[in-house]
Amino acid sequence: MGRRGRGGGISKQEQIFGRNPVHEAIRAGRRQVYKLLIAEGVQERGSLAAAVQLAEERGIPIARVKRATLDHESNSHQGIAALVGPYPYSTLEDILGLAEERREPPLVLLLDIIQNPQNLGTLLRTAEAVGVHGAVIPERRGVEVTNAVVNASAGASEHLQIAVANIARAILFLKGHGLWIVGLEASADARSPDELDLTGPIGLVVGNEGQGMRRLVRESCDFRLRLPQRGKIDSLNAAVAGSVALYAVWRARGYADALTG
Repeated sequence: MGRRGRGGGISKQEQIFGRNPVHEAIRAGRRQVYKLLIAEGVQERGSLAAAVQLAEERGIPIARVKRATLDHESNSHQGIAALVGPYPYSTLEDILGLAEERREPPLVLLLDIIQNPQNLGTLLRTAEAVGVHGAVIPERRGVEVTNAVVNASAGASEHLQIAVANIARAILFLKGHGLWIVGLEASADARSPDELDLTGPIGLVVGNEGQGMRRLVRESCDFRLRLPQRGKIDSLNAAVAGSVALYAVWRARGYADALTG
């Protein structure tokens, strides 16, 4: 279930900017990189130097261009850009297949109409960091994986399996494959992480920045999870809350032991 693309028509080439995003796009090797553009006079060190070295090893053309050329396209290019193919979306089957390959209970992040590219990028960056097997974004209304999202994720999105699907249908599909669906919500009847078993196959739902989960999605959840708070504000930002919840799942599964073992 799910689609490998978003929208119809002919696939277009895209540009991504920034040292980490470009380096990770080349390192991941999941989409075609047609050309690297390097600003003249830029210091080639760190991840920029690593990107250039990888491009040379893989036969990717490298062009030195005037900084003004990149300035015209982006105000955060950091002296490097890449001309790439479209983002390689996965399917739900791909995501579950990765969990099976790793011999781990599936952990899937479902994003119910996240509209801010920074928030989406942050969530994808955290998801990749804690070993989520894949993320699901909606077919309509939510933001897709654009250059801004790749940049906000520091290139983590290039390594992550991301599917495009109707979220309510994706939930039914995942339930049919044995996943428990946990919706993140700051409601009084939601449970804290210590009250839920987060060790099994889980789909974690993070709702829209303003309205939270839509009604049908909320009603499809097996459990609702709230993050305990002691401050005076009403709730956390969607990206922050989702990131904390992902780490709560990771901790519950004992994966943190791998850091010290």
